[in-house]
Amino acid sequence: MDPRILTAHDSFEATLKKSPNARCLGSRPYDAATKTFGKYEWLTYAETAVRRKNFGAGLVELHKKAGITAEKYGVGLWCQNRPEWQITDLGCMSQSLYTVSIYDTLGPETTEYIINHSNLACIATSLFHIPTVLKLAPRCPSIKLIVCLDPIDAGERPGNSKKDILNVLAADVGITIHYIGDVEALGANSGLPMKPPRPDDIVTVNYTSGTTGNPKGVILLHRNAAAATAIARVTSDTFANDVLISYLPLAHIYQRVAEHNALSAGAAIGYFRGDILGLVDDMKLLHPTGFNSVPRLYNRFGSAIRAATIDAPGMKGAIGRHVINAKLASMKLPPGKATNKHMIYDRFFTPKIRGAVGLERARGMVSGSAPIDPSLHQFLRAAFGNDFIQGYGLTETYATGLAQHEDDYSSGNCGGVGVCHEICLRSVPDMDYLATDTPNPRGELLIKGKPLFAGYFKNDEETAKSFTEDGWFRTGDIAEVDSMGRFKIIDRIKNVLKLAQGEYISPERIENVYLANSSVLAQGYVHGDSTQAFLVSIWGVDPVAFAPFASAILKTKIDPTDIAAIKAAAKDPRVKKAVLNDLDKIGKKNKFNGWERVRAVHLDVEPFTIENELLTPTLKLKRPQAAKKFRQEIDQMYEEALAAETPKAKL
Repeated sequence: MDPRILTAHDSFEATLKKSPNARCLGSRPYDAATKTFGKYEWLTYAETAVRRKNFGAGLVELHKKAGITAEKYGVGLWCQNRPEWQITDLGCMSQSLYTVSIYDTLGPETTEYIINHSNLACIATSLFHIPTVLKLAPRCPSIKLIVCLDPIDAGERPGNSKKDILNVLAADVGITIHYIGDVEALGANSGLPMKPPRPDDIVTVNYTSGTTGNPKGVILLHRNAAAATAIARVTSDTFANDVLISYLPLAHIYQRVAEHNALSAGAAIGYFRGDILGLVDDMKLLHPTGFNSVPRLYNRFGSAIRAATIDAPGMKGAIGRHVINAKLASMKLPPGKATNKHMIYDRFFTPKIRGAVGLERARGMVSGSAPIDPSLHQFLRAAFGNDFIQGYGLTETYATGLAQHEDDYSSGNCGGVGVCHEICLRSVPDMDYLATDTPNPRGELLIKGKPLFAGYFKNDEETAKSFTEDGWFRTGDIAEVDSMGRFKIIDRIKNVLKLAQGEYISPERIENVYLANSSVLAQGYVHGDSTQAFLVSIWGVDPVAFAPFASAILKTKIDPTDIAAIKAAAKDPRVKKAVLNDLDKIGKKNKFNGWERVRAVHLDVEPFTIENELLTPTLKLKRPQAAKKFRQEIDQMYEEALAAETPKAKL
């Protein structure tokens, strides 16, 4: 957007000159006495700039003292979203260093792999993670320094502070621990000037949260960041007085580019308290003007809003259905006339919906990371009455690639080609997807463009495999494009089931439809054995919605907070049968083929978590691991479903 801005560092510097006194980074302080979080407190752009300059200089001085004199190296960054995350990242940029993101909830084996693979000498992290780093240290010989982003010295008697105690433990493995404030002071006293990066310098090595095998380090350069930021500014129409809520992991490129965008525009970034259960309370204080999230959270929004509107009893439900249906009809009008706005309903209905989740000022919303169910997308568009688009990108494309237009009210697609990208489709004959298909060409989606990564870190073999001979990046996603140039992700090359009768199934599509249309289900895994002719499923239930549902079936009162009772109800055959009946109705409504409908269910409160290593840190399901963990339940479901078949059905 500005030819003078060639790096992420340039982008921040340009905003600093224009708006030094504008709000930049905000957080809610915790009061240990009252055990509550306070109101948002803010750093201005000028204050942020001073801290990042001092921190960057201090990092260089620390590395010199540790005997590390290289000009450019990576610094590990391991914490939840908070102002110090950005200060660390911006500080590294100011000295032409780069950050290596470590997901906040990674298992120790993956964390160890990333530290060793990227040869990190320093990790900036929260106090919570320091014990883990010290445990890993004997197997990670490169680590020399830890920068703690939390206070570790409250003025205790010498030798009794957290800093003193931790450094005694760290000394045994050759590590020293420093508080971020001390590092900033060291940098301020050093007089070391900034060393701005060049466009071809690395801004980050961002490790992908792969569902199988070791993660790959995606090398992203400053020129990639500058291009991606420009695309984000164009796509989301961000302004200087905007406010962003930061809760999606900053280790994931999706949130990172969102914050590049905010810092480029001079917007304010407010960080959530660190607890997803308190996110709505944070938003009610922050009043964000835009919101980017993932289908998993939008599913929860949809369930709650449906219960309070179209599924509500009496007059409230009647009004909700009328308003939503009227808006859905308006969105089906021809281009130029289609809208989700309404002169009357947006005065009394929409503000209540937005206000319930703290989004009353949100002009626009974005869904990414995975496909959002089309019916849910349209419902939320109608309910919120703002610009709600879906986009598509990958770590390798700096989270950019495709995006819907704000005035396009179609659903089930990711929109058109993003600015400065090129897209083409490559036929995949063995899956019957051809670029010559009519009316919509189909095939593997290939990308070129300015944000495209430089390669995988220390992995030339994977880099070569990821590109065609003429330089197109192979995404591995199957897409189709319509007559208006809108792309829809319809499959994954490696993620397709083939049932015994030869039918191919896309389990993610089926899961998304079921989850979007069920008020009691929060997680889902649809499974199909190649030796069987039908699907089975494992679901995580939402306790708040599931408790009254199960209570009505079992004729007994179940409290949503009684997890033991909910788990017991989830195992009851009557409850499972009722859930299966609801799924059958959803399947019929969405015109599923017979082989696409699940024939058995296993219910639990939260079967898939990051902690049990069935979800990636970006909340994607690890399908092979899920199949292995639930093998016994899968076999039992197949056995029971086959036993229940009539002889005629077997034939």
